[in-house]
Amino acid sequence: MAKNKFSEGAGPTQRQLQVGENVRRTLADVLMRGDIHDADLARMSVTVGEVRMSPDLKIATAYVMPLGGQGQDELVGLLARNKGELRRIVAKKLGLKYAPDLRFRLDTTFDQMDETRRLFSQGEVQRDLDD
Repeated sequence: MAKNKFSEGAGPTQRQLQVGENVRRTLADVLMRGDIHDADLARMSVTVGEVRMSPDLKIATAYVMPLGGQGQDELVGLLARNKGELRRIVAKKLGLKYAPDLRFRLDTTFDQMDETRRLFSQGEVQRDLDD
């Protein structure tokens, strides 16, 4: 059956969103409880802001940020180092057919929000908004 040409690039499916949210909750729970056998990672408080799933649900990209913003570069390396253990735990807890490959990226959402606030506070922008 041919793909509907209008659905290409339309965004994630409901299944991708659902699995992504389940992976996010599971990762956040595991990292909060310190279930990972890595002392360096266990001492960090991590926020998992979002998980985006690939269309085939085999790749999960987790957007993470250390609480307080300290140690961002170290965090991604620590999570990548413990990727296998995290992947195993996620697959076991969620009961997925395939354990998704986990990829970790820094969550820049807060930086983008700060920049947007800064732009809106500029005089020229305020003047345009008031009109």
